Amino acid sequence: MRYLFTLLLAAACLVPVMAKEARPLAEDEAVEQRLIVIAQDLRCLVCQNESLAGSRAELAEDLRREVREQIRAGKSDQEIKDYLVARYGNFVLYRPPLEATTILLWVGPFVLLLGAAAGLLIHVRGRARQGDAPLDEAQRAQAEKLLADISTKGPQ
Repeated sequence: MRYLFTLLLAAACLVPVMAKEARPLAEDEAVEQRLIVIAQDLRCLVCQNESLAGSRAELAEDLRREVREQIRAGKSDQEIKDYLVARYGNFVLYRPPLEATTILLWVGPFVLLLGAAAGLLIHVRGRARQGDAPLDEAQRAQAEKLLADISTKGPQ
């Protein structure tokens, strides 16, 4: 028990040594506000399902730094996005433009949904028709025999 207390005390003494000074949230508030607006429309290339503004990946931090530099250089929002698209492709945009290369991204989910609905409708109609088919004489005789066997012998 004494060793555990000593170990905890040593760890508590090391915590202040490992602490770093907090970075200021923004050197220039206007630049940060523009960065947030621009970064909401950009996808993190590492996380892929997260915006550049919300990602904590190192590459996202680098891209935000690059966007800040371009904002300070006086570039417009569209020029910054065009630069990133030229460098990383349309994938960096959360809403890629409707082009021949991205048509499947825009139309694909609707085509799949319509295909699934049509397949379900065909399946349900086929099952409904199959269930309404009358028994032929051999099937009827077999069913009557099984019912008679169950009623005389009882369930097994």
